[in-house]
Amino acid sequence: MWFLFALGSAVFAALTSILAKVGIEGVDSNLATAIRTAVVLALAWGMVFLTGAQKGIQGIDPKSWLFLILSGLATGASWLCYYHALQIGAASKVVPVDKLSVVITLVLAFVFLHEPFTSKSLFGCVLIGAGTLLMVL
Repeated sequence: MWFLFALGSAVFAALTSILAKVGIEGVDSNLATAIRTAVVLALAWGMVFLTGAQKGIQGIDPKSWLFLILSGLATGASWLCYYHALQIGAASKVVPVDKLSVVITLVLAFVFLHEPFTSKSLFGCVLIGAGTLLMVL
């Protein structure tokens, strides 16, 4: 089931890039990011209340709060950079570079989460990196 959700994420990420590139024309990238963030915020809280998940707020421990807040800051920084890159660059170049996050995530997961990094992972990272370079050149 995780694969279907991951595939959905990829499809929506692709739509995000294309829709953002069209929508950002003539709009300041920071303003565009703020608008996008407001929509995401409304959607996320809507799902929380629709599913009744708001009852779990009290059960979140301080460590989880800290890392969720840091993750939110990283998301915000990522979106600000992404929208500015989309505003000044071609989507066909920006998106592949953005997807280098896959390689960076695998390395960080190995270093900080002690997840396995196999020869298959290494080969995939090399292919993603090489593919990105080919697409950007």
